[in-house]
Amino acid sequence: MIKQIIANGLIVGTLYGLVAFGFSMVFRVCKFFNFAHGVVYAAGAYFAYCVVRGAWSVGSTPAAWTLGVLAGVIGAGVLGVLIDRVVYKPLRKRKAPNLVFLLASFGIFIFIQNLLQLIFGAQILTIRTGPVKEGHHFLGAVITDIQILILAVSVSLCVALWLFIQKTRLGKAMRAVADDPLAASVVGINPERMILAAFAIGSALAGAAGILISLETNIEPTMGMNAILKGIIASIIGGIGSIPGAMFGGLFLGIAENLGIWKISAGWKDCIAFVILIAFLLIRPGGIMSVKTHGERL
Repeated sequence: MIKQIIANGLIVGTLYGLVAFGFSMVFRVCKFFNFAHGVVYAAGAYFAYCVVRGAWSVGSTPAAWTLGVLAGVIGAGVLGVLIDRVVYKPLRKRKAPNLVFLLASFGIFIFIQNLLQLIFGAQILTIRTGPVKEGHHFLGAVITDIQILILAVSVSLCVALWLFIQKTRLGKAMRAVADDPLAASVVGINPERMILAAFAIGSALAGAAGILISLETNIEPTMGMNAILKGIIASIIGGIGSIPGAMFGGLFLGIAENLGIWKISAGWKDCIAFVILIAFLLIRPGGIMSVKTHGERL
């Protein structure tokens, strides 16, 4: 039983980590909590649904699924960029305080969530097709093909993008803007382009997470709220702004939640997440990855 609980925790934890990863990318560069990240996550799932099962359906063949995934990831990335260009960029020009950005992100979240409900309705939709198959027995736990896919894709995306941030020229430029925008602009780095890249990549990650979770559960307009709350908690646990910490925080949160609901009702799952958050804020305010090297959070 305990092995199955840990396996379930790892699977959901990688999704939390993927959402937190994209959230942390935006936070590191822009320095504010972008709650609209949650509704971009939901929009990615709806974009994929439109191609695979919805109004623009092209069937359920491998090619259709490929188009659906591309539509969800690219659509989410474009939506994130539009949010930044239309709302956040004018606020940056006016040097608005972080509280204004926070309130604006809430407004965007509510607007797009209601827009999704207006277009698709409040009913629960599903992107899954085909019969339900028995899972694979692995180390005493049962894992389905979809769960294996979620685990593999989530971890691969996080590792690939962490390497991108650490090793590529664009990734290093984004880190420079995150550390000191003024100094970065002096050496020829355009901060606005780096912010644009952060929103595009971070939002695409949110879209990918939305598609992955829609393969396991259902799609609904309000699905983004729970995702962004868990993503923020995972980011804080791992050390806010820490890219690898986001994944560690997601895994920790996923396992802790599933161990918690093993002993008490599943209805307490969200409460367990917030209790863990409060405990981390009291015990280790900087999060798991709070060690710094050369002035930069790991």
